[in-house]
Amino acid sequence: MSKLAVITGASSGIGLEIARLASAEGYDLIVASDTPMVDAGAGLDGEVDSIEADLSTDQGVKQLLQQIGDRHVDVLVANAGHGLGHGFLEQSVAEWRHVIDTNITGTLLLIQPIAKKMAQRGEGRILITGSIAGHVPAAFQAVYHASKAFVDSFAAALGNELKDTGVTVTCLKPGATETEFFARADMEDTKVGQSKKASAADVAKTGWEAMKKGEHAVVHGLANKAQVLAAGVLPESVSAQQGRKMNEPGSGE
Repeated sequence: MSKLAVITGASSGIGLEIARLASAEGYDLIVASDTPMVDAGAGLDGEVDSIEADLSTDQGVKQLLQQIGDRHVDVLVANAGHGLGHGFLEQSVAEWRHVIDTNITGTLLLIQPIAKKMAQRGEGRILITGSIAGHVPAAFQAVYHASKAFVDSFAAALGNELKDTGVTVTCLKPGATETEFFARADMEDTKVGQSKKASAADVAKTGWEAMKKGEHAVVHGLANKAQVLAAGVLPESVSAQQGRKMNEPGSGE
């Protein structure tokens, strides 16, 4: 019987690159995204089922779970995420709630039923896309960074709860990556939006290999590892100010 990998946020960027890695290793795929899978066919072999669903909603998560049905999920990649730039007071409630509902609520709604079945079988791997953003508060990305702090923390705790079940949980923590993230977050005019970024393929490989080894967490890139280490020393007010320099609208001009 073929192995099955379920991958969210898979229409482009890190999610698509992870789907390609899974496909190359013989996994059948169920790939989900809130945008059409325009280029997801490139480099994907075997059985590929795609679903367009908004995983920030209960209904979107139910759609994906119904697509999975009774099939055994060998690998779950919870990669769907949403960023949001600009100041918190300028953001509509609908905008910042969508960040929380996508990054936190939808992620947990998906992971819980799949992880339960994995634990009952005594096997399975879960890869969650967190971020180094979870280690540092940052002005003009206040809600996004806070949401990733939740995700990073949750992944570590869940991994510990499941440590004797045969199920592993790995948290991939990238920094700025060459994806559609900054365009969708309306951050293309910021310093970070215009900076050189890591390759999505390289980040995906880092996460995939760490997941296969059962590692609890992995930070991609030496500079990002240094930033995480510094975050344990610097006051949060300093981190927030550094975030202002990178994320403030117009800072890249």
